[in-house]
Amino acid sequence: DNIGRQLYFLFSAAEIKEQSPLIPLLRDVWLPGIQVMAAREKAGSTEGLYVAAKGGFNDESHNHNDAGHFIVYSDGQPAIIDVGVETYTAKTFSASRYDIWTMQSGYHNLPVVNGYMQPHGKEYKATILNYSNSPEYSKFSLDISKAYPKDASIEKWNRHIGLDRKNKTVEVKDDYKLSEVKDDLQFALITPCDVVIENNQLYLTGGVNHENPVDLKIQFDPKLTPKVELINITDARLKSVWGHRLYRILLIKNNPGKQGEYTLRITQQ
Repeated sequence: DNIGRQLYFLFSAAEIKEQSPLIPLLRDVWLPGIQVMAAREKAGSTEGLYVAAKGGFNDESHNHNDAGHFIVYSDGQPAIIDVGVETYTAKTFSASRYDIWTMQSGYHNLPVVNGYMQPHGKEYKATILNYSNSPEYSKFSLDISKAYPKDASIEKWNRHIGLDRKNKTVEVKDDYKLSEVKDDLQFALITPCDVVIENNQLYLTGGVNHENPVDLKIQFDPKLTPKVELINITDARLKSVWGHRLYRILLIKNNPGKQGEYTLRITQQ
């Protein structure tokens, strides 16, 4: 197979050289085999909002425990992020891999349910409910209840992630049902931006590019209590991407009922 690919490139070399390189800024991307979607406001442009999300399972190649995770960019700049991975060490590929914070679902944009994060294992997975796109709206719905252990007591956890192009809004809605309430619910968001909390809204400003700063507003349910944690970055690999610090935002529901729904609405200011 490898020889066949190399022969193709050899015989196509002249045609490839004649082409003008273009960044593949597609309006919509849907990869059902790996359960990944992406959507931007307008094809061919980084202006506006961009959202990407994944389902999958927690035993993929170079796995992180992150079924149901999503990211948001604003005018091409990272706002709600995937941290990535620290410099590789022996621990990265050992039985202690999931002791590393960047591998844990609690440090992805995911809920912590009844005190439980997602475990490692092929059986911990997302189930796709629906994907659709149109010029006005792109939407990805998945059930992530099976991505958590049985002790999390989840009967249903449907996550809906969409881009509303008409209203220039990214929406993330969690619709859940629990068999038992043992702890609070926490909805985590990771950002390289400065965070201000005001009137049930989060304001994300700045970020990694000072010449093109992020300026986003996140509306959240008033029943959720926000908390912001500083993450000091010491690893050289992560520091080269994000700088010296990140922030982990937790939207916390104390004494939650057995079922409910919460929606985040993310817009540019």
